[in-house]
Amino acid sequence: MPKSVKSNVVTQDSVAVNIGIPEEKRTKVATELSKVLADSYTLYLMTHNFHWNVTGPMFNTLHNMFMDQYTELWQALDTVAERIRALGFFAPGTYAEFAKLSSIKEPTEVPNAEEMIRLLLEANEAVARTLRTAGEHAEEANDQPTADIVTQRLDIHEKTAWMLRALMS
Repeated sequence: MPKSVKSNVVTQDSVAVNIGIPEEKRTKVATELSKVLADSYTLYLMTHNFHWNVTGPMFNTLHNMFMDQYTELWQALDTVAERIRALGFFAPGTYAEFAKLSSIKEPTEVPNAEEMIRLLLEANEAVARTLRTAGEHAEEANDQPTADIVTQRLDIHEKTAWMLRALMS
């Protein structure tokens, strides 16, 4: 199948997509969703890493909280990637692509529990900002399915950020 790249989004040229959204708008939405996917995957990896490596007096609480968070994120990855595919584009799926697209910088060492909380708070807020941009493009394209996904993800990341913020004193 021939492929072409437009705005960091790889398209599949063999069968035209005719879902009522012009290609230019689908490209913009898919480009922003690719950034959402990259941020979400980076946050997933960071959260899973912290789940494995957290220590200290809040170990059990954080270990379980991080597991709930990375499990929820894992499910979300598929939803976002499949929406990119429904728009007619290939979803990014490599570490190299995610590193290029993600706005989240991962720590190079294992931080202490308090720093883990702070980093996850910042990362969830970063995903929320990326989602807002994707939502703007979805609304502009009259793309209700993407807007719905964005709204649901925003709710989860803003709630998670609130819960993490509440742990900080």
